[in-house]
Amino acid sequence: MTRASQGALLKALAVGAVGGVIFDQTGLPLAWMLGPLVANLIVSARGVDVRVPEPLREVFLGVLGMVLGSRVTPQLAERVLDWPLSAALLLVGVAVSTAAASAWYRYRGFDAVSAWFASSPGAMTAMIMMGDRSGGDPQRIAVAQSLRVVLVVLILPPLFWAFEGGEAADNTVAMVTRDPWLLLALPILIPLGRKLKVPTPALLAPLAFVALLSGFGVASLQLPDWGMNMMLWVLGSAIGSRFRGLSGARFGRYLFEAFIATLLALGVLGIFAELIHQSVGVPRDVALLALAPGGIGEMAILAVALDLDPVFVAFHHLLRMVALMIVAPFWARWLRHRFSQ
Repeated sequence: MTRASQGALLKALAVGAVGGVIFDQTGLPLAWMLGPLVANLIVSARGVDVRVPEPLREVFLGVLGMVLGSRVTPQLAERVLDWPLSAALLLVGVAVSTAAASAWYRYRGFDAVSAWFASSPGAMTAMIMMGDRSGGDPQRIAVAQSLRVVLVVLILPPLFWAFEGGEAADNTVAMVTRDPWLLLALPILIPLGRKLKVPTPALLAPLAFVALLSGFGVASLQLPDWGMNMMLWVLGSAIGSRFRGLSGARFGRYLFEAFIATLLALGVLGIFAELIHQSVGVPRDVALLALAPGGIGEMAILAVALDLDPVFVAFHHLLRMVALMIVAPFWARWLRHRFSQ
């Protein structure tokens, strides 16, 4: 790591620590994720060089995957039979919400290709690359995708908090660590997941490994409060530090566009979440988080921290990601043919 990268990392973590302390005083849930996220978002948008290197982010994403995999129990198999219906509703909801957000972006002057790929809720890196290859504007797609993830993370926890009567969810994990030796497997699991071309390998490879061990009662990772907060601090800082170099006016315009698109997507997916709640019996907040148009890593963080059935949430976000990866190449080909004439 260069001296400049080290300085950018230290600034990101310092800014994130200030944000975490401030948000922690408000009593809001996920203070040590939302505070670092907002603080780094503000300073990065003003041109300050704050960065969390990708290898460090992947390590903490791997820890999150292990925490998530530890929620798997033998009893989980009894519930999996109910998931095909919710999965079908998810896929229809994704199609409708993407169309709604895309129509808004078209109204705001996006070309058709950029509008569709900016609106696809998941597999962000793949959507940016496919949109670029299909003739879209990669910067607008990237900013729209990134801002949507940030906005979902900022909107949902206070929303759940408000509906719960102003009491923050109990995200305390424990005062002790259990089976910390599992962390030693991260340097093997993350490269292995990348080699096997697993989607989001830093998250899903450790998740699958620990889920297998936890499902058979062999081992499961448990972190104390300070460990969870440290993980949230680094990951929140990483999310918020993505927007360096945008002018204030341009950032404000992009933020407004993404805010309306995110509200449209959340509104549509909220209807489908209610259908899942009524048909499968999953709590409303769990169903909404499972359908929310954020990244799988960010939604997994929310699910674990807010204790909202993280395995159900992760399964549906993984399904959405896989579906998008399968459909997007065919859709990109159709868009190239349709709008190149």
